[in-house]
This record gives sequence, structure tokens and C-alpha cells, in this order.
Amino acid sequence: MAETLDTSAFRRGLKIEIDREPWEIIEFQHVKPGKGSAFVRTRIKNLMTGRSIEKTFKSGDVVGKPDIDEREMQYLYREGEHYNFMDNKNYEQTFLTAEQMGDAKNFIKDNTTTHILFFNGKAIGVTLPNSMDLKVVKCDPGIRGDTVSGATKPAELETGYVVNVPLFINEGDTLRIDTRSGEYLTRVAG
Repeated sequence: MAETLDTSAFRRGLKIEIDREPWEIIEFQHVKPGKGSAFVRTRIKNLMTGRSIEKTFKSGDVVGKPDIDEREMQYLYREGEHYNFMDNKNYEQTFLTAEQMGDAKNFIKDNTTTHILFFNGKAIGVTLPNSMDLKVVKCDPGIRGDTVSGATKPAELETGYVVNVPLFINEGDTLRIDTRSGEYLTRVAG
């Protein structure tokens, strides 16, 4: 941990190191009370375990900058509980466990280009594109003309993930899904 950051550098998505573990700032708020000293209230996510906590820092506190490397890699295949990826530059392969994949395992399909996070040379997590186009493999038949009611039904995607979709969606349709929230965005033509 050579580099350090103080609380004035905090922003969403910033990666920091606390107790020799990498964390990512999800939310932060600078608070300057009428009495007492200023502080920063944060919600941070552990990049190794995926758990989130709320932590308060005094204004001016110093945290480490973790040794995190992000590499573009292509998802190849799943073998049991391991997800195998290949580096696009040097063709080295690495794998992540289902736990390290987190919610990303619901949206990833073969040959997807992703970003793998490495902490001290060890793969710890994956970042998918913000949205993925996935095919519906199972759902109730669509109701023609029902595009306004706002009602939804469950639909199973090619990855096995089940998402709530509007009633007009049919099996075989390709949908754009938000990989951060897991929600339906739109139907993709084609």
C-alpha cells in the first residue's frame, strides 16, 4: 500500500484499501455539522466478499489505494462452480468461483467481453457491461396489444435468470437487461 488518498478524493466507484482489503465506494456524503468537525459518511462494498457496510470517516482521514489491476477478458465457459476467462492480450486463462462472480453469473454468456479485477495478482471479481442482450427461453404467451397496462410476468432467460417483463414479451424474444439491477430495459429488435 504505497499510495494514499484522503477523504476529499472520495467519489462513487473509487477503490480504497482498508485493513489490507479492497473496497469500492458505492455512496458517499460530505457532512459539515454546525458543531464539531466535518466527516464523510460512506457505503462501501468489499471487493473480495461482496458485502456492503456503512462507514464514517473524519474529514482528512487517509486510506490506502489498493493494488488493483483491471484486465479485459473474454468469458469462455463454466466448469462446475468455476467460471473460466481468457485474457484478450496474452491468452492466459483464469477462473472465478460462483461466489466471486456474484450477480454477474445471472447475465454472463459465452464469449462475453468483461473486465476482471485483480488484487495483488489474484482474480477477485468481474465487471460486466451495464446491459446485456439475452434471449427468453420460457414464459407465458404474450398478450397482443397489451403495452400500456404496466403488468408484468416472469420470464426465464438463456442463463437461467428469471426477470419480470411486460405482458407482450414472448419466448424467443431478445431482451436488454440491466446487469446492475437485474431489471428488464427493453426488447431488442432482431
